[in-house]
Amino acid sequence: MTKLLKIALAGALILGVASTTASADVVKGQKLFIKKFKKACGFNGAKFAAKHSQDEWEAIGVDGIKSELLKICPKLDESKAKDKWMQHIYDFSYEYANDSGNVPSC
Repeated sequence: MTKLLKIALAGALILGVASTTASADVVKGQKLFIKKFKKACGFNGAKFAAKHSQDEWEAIGVDGIKSELLKICPKLDESKAKDKWMQHIYDFSYEYANDSGNVPSC
């Protein structure tokens, strides 16, 4: 019985890690920022992410990231900021916030 329990727990752990990795893609957010927003914003993703701390990005959340992006980058055309990209932009911004100690390569 304990062997079955260990297998079930290991499977649950693997699924949990896999689903977290699949939904949170910092690298994709970085690439999206460089390709889609850098020119309109006039600065790179590192400067964008450093506009807020992790707590502030958390308060803004995925639901508010698009409006924050448009506020920080007023020259950005709203139609260029696709909703499906916002989770990745949020993950990138949170990961490289001004208090995170992380520095992106963009």
